[in-house]
Amino acid sequence: MPLGIYVHIPFCVRKCLYCDFLSFPAGEEEKSAYVEALLREIDGAAAKFGIEAGDAQIGSIYIGGGTPGCLDTVYINKILCKLDEIYGPFSEATEITIEINPAVGELTKLKGLSELGINRLSIGLQSANEDELRLLGRIHDREAFKACFESAREAGFSNINVDIMTALPGQTGEKLNTTLCLLKELSPDHISAYSLIIEEGTPFYDMYTGEGEKLLPSEEEERSLYWQVRDTLTGLGYGHYEISNFAKPGFESRHNTSYWKRIPYLGLGLGASGLINETRYKNTDDMRTYLRASGERSSIAEALSLSGKDRMEETMFLGLRMREGVSMSSFYADFGVSLREIYGEELERLRAQGLISILKDRVFLTDKGTDYGNYVFSRFLL
Repeated sequence: MPLGIYVHIPFCVRKCLYCDFLSFPAGEEEKSAYVEALLREIDGAAAKFGIEAGDAQIGSIYIGGGTPGCLDTVYINKILCKLDEIYGPFSEATEITIEINPAVGELTKLKGLSELGINRLSIGLQSANEDELRLLGRIHDREAFKACFESAREAGFSNINVDIMTALPGQTGEKLNTTLCLLKELSPDHISAYSLIIEEGTPFYDMYTGEGEKLLPSEEEERSLYWQVRDTLTGLGYGHYEISNFAKPGFESRHNTSYWKRIPYLGLGLGASGLINETRYKNTDDMRTYLRASGERSSIAEALSLSGKDRMEETMFLGLRMREGVSMSSFYADFGVSLREIYGEELERLRAQGLISILKDRVFLTDKGTDYGNYVFSRFLL
C-alpha cells in the first residue's frame, strides 16, 4: 500500500515568539535518549499497525519539528537506517525532506544530509526584512538565509522549499515585496506561504490580543497580502497547486499532497499524528511518557476510527485545499455513492454564491472561495 512517513524532532535552538509547535531546546543527553526511543517506536510500528514487510510502498519521508537540522547528522543517519531496515529499500523516487533553520545550515552539515540520501530541504526564511525577523524571534538574518540556500545548492540539493509568512504585525505590501524579490533572485523550487495565526500560549498571543490586535493587518489587508504573493509567484512561473503552496512544474510536495489526498501515513515521534487503516492517531506529547515507551508499549495517546461520514467530510475539506479540487468519480469509487447525492444542495448553493466551480468531473474553489475557505469547508460537515 502507498505510505508516507512523518518523523517529529521536537528540538530547536530557541523557540520563536509565534510558534505553538511541540518544540523546545535540549541538551545532547536528552537528544540521544529521544532518538533511542524513536528507534524503538520505528521498530514496533509495523507490527502495531499490521504492516507486512515489503507491503508498504514509501512515497515520502518528512523529518519535521522543531528544527531537525539541529540534530547531529549521526542521529539523522540512525533514524533513516532504521526506517530503511523496516520499510526499505527506498526507491530513488522516494521524496525525503528535512526542515532546516538557516542558522544551522552550514555547508558541511548540508553535504552530510545529502550524502544520507535526503533529497529535499525545507528552509524557514519567513521574511527577508531584518526588523520582521527580529519581531518573530528568528535566530537568523537575511544573509544567513542566503548563505544557507546557496550552500544547499552547492551541497547538491535540487529540490528546495522556502517558507515565508504574511500578515505579520505592521507588514505592508512593500515589505512583503522585499521578501518576494529575494525569492525571485534565488528561485527555490517550492514556496510555502502561510498567514500568521496568533496561537494561545505563545508570546505573540500576549502581545497581539486585546489592544495589541490593532497592530495586526485587518482581514482585508491580510487577503491583499495573500493575493500579492499569489500574483507574484504565478507571474514567476510557479504553479499555485494548494491554498498555501506554490511549485515549479514537477516540484509539488509529494508528502503534503499525500495528506490532502488522505494517503495513509505513519506519524513517528513525540506528539506526531498519523493515519493508518482509516484511524487517526496522535502520540503522547509528554516527553517522559514517550521516553518510557518501546515497541511493546504504545506511545499513542489518542486514536479515532473514522466513520464513513468522517471520511467524506475529510475528502471534501482536504481535497478542496488543492487547486485540482475533488474528483466526483473518485468520490463515487471510494464511497459507492455520488457526490451530488450527499452534497447536491450544498454544491448548488456554494456555486450560486460564487465560492466553488464545478467543471466536468471536478469541484474546486474559486478565487472568492479561497478567501472564504473556512466557511466553504464548514459547509461539507455532515
